[in-house]
Amino acid sequence: MEERKPGPKDTKGKAVSDLTFCTFVIKNLPVGVLTVDSQLQITGFNPRATDITGYSEEETLGRFCGDVLNGGMCDLRCPLRTVLGREKPMVAVETTVQSKSGKFLPVRMSTAGLFDDDGNLIGGVEAFQDISYQKELERQRNNFVSMIAHDMKSPVISIHGFAERLLKQVSGATEKQSEYLRVIEKEATRLESLISDFLESSRLQAGELKLNLSATSLDKELHELYELYQPRVAEKGLVLELISEAPLPIIEADSQRLRRVFSNLLDNAIKFSKTKGTITISTSETNGKVVVAIKDEGIGIDPADFPRIFDPFHRAERPGAKEEGFGLGLAGVKSIVEAHGGEVRVESEPGKGSIFSVILPKEVTGSEGHEKRGETQGIQSKA
Repeated sequence: MEERKPGPKDTKGKAVSDLTFCTFVIKNLPVGVLTVDSQLQITGFNPRATDITGYSEEETLGRFCGDVLNGGMCDLRCPLRTVLGREKPMVAVETTVQSKSGKFLPVRMSTAGLFDDDGNLIGGVEAFQDISYQKELERQRNNFVSMIAHDMKSPVISIHGFAERLLKQVSGATEKQSEYLRVIEKEATRLESLISDFLESSRLQAGELKLNLSATSLDKELHELYELYQPRVAEKGLVLELISEAPLPIIEADSQRLRRVFSNLLDNAIKFSKTKGTITISTSETNGKVVVAIKDEGIGIDPADFPRIFDPFHRAERPGAKEEGFGLGLAGVKSIVEAHGGEVRVESEPGKGSIFSVILPKEVTGSEGHEKRGETQGIQSKA
């Protein structure tokens, strides 16, 4: 029997059926969905998007997406512009949108570009979900944990202080007693550090820790860290390089907290590096941002650990590496960088090393910033 090929009417009927099905699915999804054309003007707005924002579909059609949602990432890091510019096929973020009543709502948003069969850009789609309830639960959890950690800090400091005093003042103690005191002092120090790190991490994640922003030269900060880490790197039999082909602009940042970010990444690079390996700090500028990358030639990270690598208390399994720390370092790195409006990216291959890239928005602070930028010279150093 000869196979019947669909004629023009069949093709048209199938297209209409597909469109009807897609429209049905979009209208009944439990998340807000809007579609835009290539100019970012809204072409569709489903009922759940109306529930979240308070805008009806009629009120939004033809308007620019940013004028309706007034999202927290609309100005500098618009997800739609990212996917429509083909920088990424899809972007998933947590951000905010503003409802018709003026209330800002936290949302989890996924954005993708729409292309026809020939690869031509048609528009984009955003799906977003109100996560106010989850954020409130996180806030309550962080407050509870912070309260417990804060109450623990005072007695731990007391234990630490008394242990130090006993080590200095007690006479006639046996070697075993002195050893016990040293262990108490050492463990109290570690516990005190854990509590401090956890408190700061909780505050950052809850958005309660205020950054002390000022005009900051990343070139200067990195060069100082480069000099500071020389003895430690040399002791480990490693080579440390700092490469900057051109001076970076002055940015608005909390310099002390960024130093903590880079120090933590350098500590990890040293800890997981192989003997005689090289650790490289490199800087660059791209798309209105500055990038600081720290690369090592160490044992790398198992791909299975990538989804949780920035989670508090998560420590990736690394064969041959000594287990140290509490798994708060990278969580703090992520929180501090995101508080600056930036992001952290990681690339790694087991046995070949890792690259952690800190990407920060580039904001030169007026004429003063330009003067400071001119004073900072490009650096290329090697230890």
